Amino acid sequence: MPSSRLIPELVSRAAGFNYRVFGLAIRSDIPLPELFEAESAGEADVSIRIGPVADKDCEPGLRVDGGALLLTIPEIARYRIQDGCEIIVEPEPLAPERNVRLFLLGSAFGALLHQRGLLPLHANAIEIDGKAVAFMGESGAGKSTLAAWFHDEGYRIIADDVCVVGFSDEGAAVAHPGLPRLRLWDEALEASGRSAADFPQSYIADDSSKKFDVAVGRAGAVERELPIGAAYLLERGDKFEIQPLNGIEAAEAVFAHTYRGGFVSAAKSELSHWNVCLRLVRAVPLFRLVRPWSLPDLGDHISAVLEHIRQEYPDRVENGS
Repeated sequence: MPSSRLIPELVSRAAGFNYRVFGLAIRSDIPLPELFEAESAGEADVSIRIGPVADKDCEPGLRVDGGALLLTIPEIARYRIQDGCEIIVEPEPLAPERNVRLFLLGSAFGALLHQRGLLPLHANAIEIDGKAVAFMGESGAGKSTLAAWFHDEGYRIIADDVCVVGFSDEGAAVAHPGLPRLRLWDEALEASGRSAADFPQSYIADDSSKKFDVAVGRAGAVERELPIGAAYLLERGDKFEIQPLNGIEAAEAVFAHTYRGGFVSAAKSELSHWNVCLRLVRAVPLFRLVRPWSLPDLGDHISAVLEHIRQEYPDRVENGS
């Protein structure tokens, strides 16, 4: 049976909750406080509901289940992702609600995005001079640390950790708004002048997770798609440098830094995924950004990145409008 922990808040909201994220209209039986609630989602692109999913003895991870994908997270929940338009959630009875939502808005949505043929980059995106600038990288590469610096300097956040790329009718690459929050390691949190005691842990666990969620208010978030001006691949090195990425090397970098790229095969979207990676690198300049891992030098590094970005599109709109 579904977890009773998620049921009480649903009684007064039988019509569901409306949200927009990743460029999609969402109607959810489950309240998702990580998102901005929309007055009306109109016709929903994706529905989320609580219900029975599968035998509890199924293997952990993602597997194909008929025409759907079944994601099993032990001791948390099972998620059935169907046709890119529906996610059914069956929480474990004692699973913390935050953990259930973490995997719903993360891995389960990653599978759904691949079913829809979209490109979710393992990246954050910042609005800089009216355009989106994406920073790709593996976990621990410093994406959220950079995003926190930009946020604290008055730049608006488009996405953190997962940046969904789409294309306009004119063929321009655009970044769709993601979750309006920053996820920071304790070290980066303290370095930004924040205290871990003031923020919830991203994942509730007995061993005390060291990542924390910092909510971004509406004033600090972008709620509409923006054209992508440039993308950077974050890497650590002995000295700061920015190098162009071109051709197949650029496409392979995008492919390798796709969020939940291991789900592409299960979603049967290999060809469309490769094509959209190629389409992105033809539309957007990509660069490798190498820097030493030094929080005290972060401001100087970002100043150099800003100078580089503004050289890339000197016709920028001042003050980000």
